[in-house]
Amino acid sequence: MADRPILIAGGGIGGLAAAAGLAQNGFPSLVLEQAAELGEIGAGIQIGPNGFHSFDYLGIGDEARAQAVYIDALRLMDAQTAEEIAQVPLGEDFRRHMGNPYAVVHRADLHKALLDYCVASPLVELRTSHKATGYEQDGNSVTLLLDGRDPLVGSALIGAEGLHSPVRSQLVGDGAPRISGHTTYRSVIPTEQMPEDLRWNAATLWAGPKCHIVHYPLKGWKVFNLVVTYHRDLQEAISGRPVSKEEVAQGFEHIHPRARQIIEHGDNWKLWVLCDRDPVDNWVDGRVALLGDAAHPMLQYFAQGACMAMEDAVCLAETMKRQDGGIETVLESYQQQRIARTARVQVGSRLIGDYVYHPDGALAAARNQVLSSRSPAEWYDRLHWLYGSNGLQN
Repeated sequence: MADRPILIAGGGIGGLAAAAGLAQNGFPSLVLEQAAELGEIGAGIQIGPNGFHSFDYLGIGDEARAQAVYIDALRLMDAQTAEEIAQVPLGEDFRRHMGNPYAVVHRADLHKALLDYCVASPLVELRTSHKATGYEQDGNSVTLLLDGRDPLVGSALIGAEGLHSPVRSQLVGDGAPRISGHTTYRSVIPTEQMPEDLRWNAATLWAGPKCHIVHYPLKGWKVFNLVVTYHRDLQEAISGRPVSKEEVAQGFEHIHPRARQIIEHGDNWKLWVLCDRDPVDNWVDGRVALLGDAAHPMLQYFAQGACMAMEDAVCLAETMKRQDGGIETVLESYQQQRIARTARVQVGSRLIGDYVYHPDGALAAARNQVLSSRSPAEWYDRLHWLYGSNGLQN
């Protein structure tokens, strides 16, 4: 490994986190991004305490904390009645229980913090306009095949190119992602454009039949992130297509006006059709391994996609540091440490989408009764498996 870097296909949050984690432990890497520039699209993301555990390990704890907005609570509202169902306080008791805070951050700011670290590290090389098409290996090295470019040889290859990963396509061979039919619309608006009585310092979710609305402040309260989701049963994987406000509002006639007005205040809406995959237990092929959405793409409902990718990066780096045996053995160990946890989050994201965020009638009444009865301490105990872990099997 001293002669060849670890190749990382994909320069998103997962790929850069992998490079940062490896650099923390003295391993050189070469990050190949297919786009002409390194950057992130999208808007706000929620970062649980497990994400902050990863930030600290990856060497960007201070930078990430400086960009974050520390919200006071997670609020679950009934979108039909405009009444609060449940609230999880995120103050000192929560931080003590989980070991770190809960916050929201703009995806581009998080990506930049990782990118700045990688640019400054002598152990990380970054190249753009390098699109992976597949790989070959001979037992001593791995060769990454590239579209229109000469192949590159490394000691190992990490596929971190996201949902449509070519490395996964070759390694797993499970075809196209599962299209959920759930349609998500995103907007970021100036804070003064947000209804004044809804400018809460909380990650707020309005849950309704086959739909929900999320909002929270970003960038030092300069803007609000808006996310609107509806079961439109679309069967085409769409990513970031501009749409009209009228299209976003379709189907929300049954939602309380207090929640529905959020759509009216949004602007420049863009559409995504949510996709995921079933959990698999074969992320590794010799010197090749998957990471992040390439390994375990999940729906957004646990708000854990970026956190799981960073946990993967921490686990990979720590397993490399502790390596016992060849690179193949190290990657197998990384896989076994991560499979059960990420599968739990993948499946759990589907379940809470159906049974917490989007039920109607008796199921919604049962949800309200169960969730409203929990004390903060009960919430903390139930969420500790997710937020209290650093993603490593100690």
